[in-house]
Amino acid sequence: MSSISTSNEVSHKENKKVIPQKTPDAAAHLVSGAIAGLVSAVTLQPFDLLKTRLQQQQHTNKHEVRTSLVKELKKLTKIKDLWRGTLPSTLRTSIGAGLYFTILSKMRSNWAIYKKKHNQNVDTKSESSVLPKLTPMENLTTGFVARAIVGYITMPITIIKTRFESNLYNYNSMYEGISGIYLDDKKTNHGSIKNFFRGSIVTLARDCPYAGLYVLSYESFKNDILPLFIPKHFGGDHHSSLINSTAAVLGAVTCTTITAPFDAIKTRLQLTKNGTMWNTFNTLIHEQGGIKNLFRGLSLRLGRKGVSAGISWCIYEELIKSNFTKKHFA
Repeated sequence: MSSISTSNEVSHKENKKVIPQKTPDAAAHLVSGAIAGLVSAVTLQPFDLLKTRLQQQQHTNKHEVRTSLVKELKKLTKIKDLWRGTLPSTLRTSIGAGLYFTILSKMRSNWAIYKKKHNQNVDTKSESSVLPKLTPMENLTTGFVARAIVGYITMPITIIKTRFESNLYNYNSMYEGISGIYLDDKKTNHGSIKNFFRGSIVTLARDCPYAGLYVLSYESFKNDILPLFIPKHFGGDHHSSLINSTAAVLGAVTCTTITAPFDAIKTRLQLTKNGTMWNTFNTLIHEQGGIKNLFRGLSLRLGRKGVSAGISWCIYEELIKSNFTKKHFA
């Protein structure tokens, strides 16, 4: 009897070993990304609003004295004015982040599975993350493509968000903003869906390289660089969160600086009735300040992007690993 019992225990243990652990499905990535984006958008909306107003200056009145952060803050009558445009911002960021993290995770997981099936060397182990590890070029490509898809889908919300943050348009509701953008051509007084995609090329020219470079740098910092400087015992139970947040901030600062000119052009394009990417570029560099105008609002965008990335990716990674996600979505 004892031998039979022992053999049953061994077989039971073996059966337990061969049961594969389920990974979070698309719903888990969608919900985790949306929550991360929502928290980030509400917390950091003042950075976006002030950046937009710094970049719009000199467009309303060519004789106006150059604006500054202090001047823009003085124009605000109430603290809550810093959160103007929060609704379209949270819609764009939560929906966009949810879709982005979902598409990105699916692309990266399928890529890793494809490599394994074709007997390619794949190191999927990461000290601080459950997400698969890919090569730098694969990280760049997946980030670029995922951002292109999501960026175009959420472009109408991006236009509404930019208009709300600007003080050139005094919209009092989402409906007023949507109808105002749709009927933007005052010459013909006819509406056009195309108005909701104004500046889409320059926006994607900013966001796609940014996203590709960001995933590349984030994964490099997270898996290769930071583990050398932040030992496992540092931070205790929060070691992985520390690694992920630091990697997110460093990646965001690097990529934000590189793509700053596209952001300045994008904002100006979305606040004007007409114009092209090239004409807007020429206008900016010929205004007072010259080439520096392409980097207007960079400090605010650095602060916003850095903190946003730290919050978003840390919350996303921790939610994906959490018991709640494993229980409800695995």
